[in-house]
Amino acid sequence: MTTHQQTHNWDLVERMLHEVQNGAGQPFVPRRCAEELADALQQAGKPIDNLDSLKAQADDYEATLLTGGFIAPRPEAEGGNGENFELTPRGAQLLSMIDSTFPGEEHPREVLDRHGLAALTPEVFDGLAPRATLV
Repeated sequence: MTTHQQTHNWDLVERMLHEVQNGAGQPFVPRRCAEELADALQQAGKPIDNLDSLKAQADDYEATLLTGGFIAPRPEAEGGNGENFELTPRGAQLLSMIDSTFPGEEHPREVLDRHGLAALTPEVFDGLAPRATLV
């Protein structure tokens, strides 16, 4: 196989964004998202290489999503407890692009993957998002 550009684990990112979206009043625990993804993959007969690595990746994504403006601390009036987040407009757009519950949505993930790990930097994402959702 030829050299493969490193890309994001969109299934994990999607699971984390859904957790943020539904997390009013609950602490956000990225490592639990990784455990749930690992369980789902194992139930689907897909092997998990390293759960600890997946958990560390979830912690990294939390920082990336926060610093990239995809998630923000949830206001107390909206169920914020200092340990949870809400989706920002950018985060909601990312979730709509990568959401696996919509049929035929692989294309936006492919568009994002062409930009490798830079896809979650605000400058790159904001330029890609309109193209990925329109195509």
